[in-house]
Amino acid sequence: MSSLCIDSNFPCYGCILFNKLIFVSALQSVGVMAGKYSRQVNEPTQSDGDGQTAEFRIAKLNQVWEKAKRMQLTAVRQAELHSDLKIQEKDELQWKKMKVEGLDENGEKEAQLRRNFNVILAKYGMDGKRDMRPMETNSLKDHEAKDGDVFDDPKLDKLWNKAKSSGKFSNEELQSLKREFQHHKDKIHEYNILMDTVSRTEEIHKNVISPMEGDTKEHLLQQKHTELKEKMRDLNHGFERLRKISHEGFSQDSVFREPRVIELWEAAKRANLSKDELESLKEELHHFETKVEKHSHYQEQLELSHQKLRHVESLGDKEHIRRSQEKYNTLSEKTREMGYKMKKHMQDLSNKISRQGLQHNEL
Repeated sequence: MSSLCIDSNFPCYGCILFNKLIFVSALQSVGVMAGKYSRQVNEPTQSDGDGQTAEFRIAKLNQVWEKAKRMQLTAVRQAELHSDLKIQEKDELQWKKMKVEGLDENGEKEAQLRRNFNVILAKYGMDGKRDMRPMETNSLKDHEAKDGDVFDDPKLDKLWNKAKSSGKFSNEELQSLKREFQHHKDKIHEYNILMDTVSRTEEIHKNVISPMEGDTKEHLLQQKHTELKEKMRDLNHGFERLRKISHEGFSQDSVFREPRVIELWEAAKRANLSKDELESLKEELHHFETKVEKHSHYQEQLELSHQKLRHVESLGDKEHIRRSQEKYNTLSEKTREMGYKMKKHMQDLSNKISRQGLQHNEL
């Protein structure tokens, strides 16, 4: 560093001041560079209009979340949406990293993410469409709604009413069976949403395909149809299981109780895995089932807490309202966190089963 002093052993005041200025300037430059490449700048914490920290790091997900709050979804439904949006956020951030690294050249992952996002919008009634999707069933035309119908689907309602009146199930077994029926109904609904989303995507692609990208688009459409076929096959297997249980009752060697875990286990048995792999997966699924049951318990507590909060608000006691609101907020946050971890675990297990099954089929 240059000096203003004639005798460098005895620096003058001007030299000291000059050196300080150089040092401060260097620190500022480092600060600017650090800020330019810092995580805070490249992954900014978004805030809403009131200056509060936003829930998600992606703007469109925040917009969906704010809209959901205005729609006043039930406490459990809102917690479910939050988990789905967290999964979507994680997948989209991973995709952005892939894109920077030059991966996903054919846009396959991007198309999947867009489809998943559209499914979320439709699933929670935020796609701007009234849900008129028919249930995918071979329903009898002379079927009319009855008091005992709870699944909005003739085949499911007929099967459920037969099981309920058969005398083959205890109260606890009926509750487990009802959860399976409800889960199957939800899977049908999701399938129809996905089919509708794929159909709309196809219409868009037909209008923009150029000769250069025709093969790529055709490949993507084939993948979508393969995904739909897989889901339809799962639905058929699921209905066949419900039909068998409804007629024969639960077998003594029933391994799992939770519908989502049962679905994974049935898929694993169809995946042509080795005996050791199945045993290892069974143990992992038992741990996962504990997680699912714990999450279901928290969902029930959240709904009760929400009902209590509404009741307390009607009484007008501010201190009581504050305590109930705090308890509800804590429970809501815990339920969301558990929901995200559970859905992420289920996603990982599903991918693991599909990957291992594919590897065995290729051998």
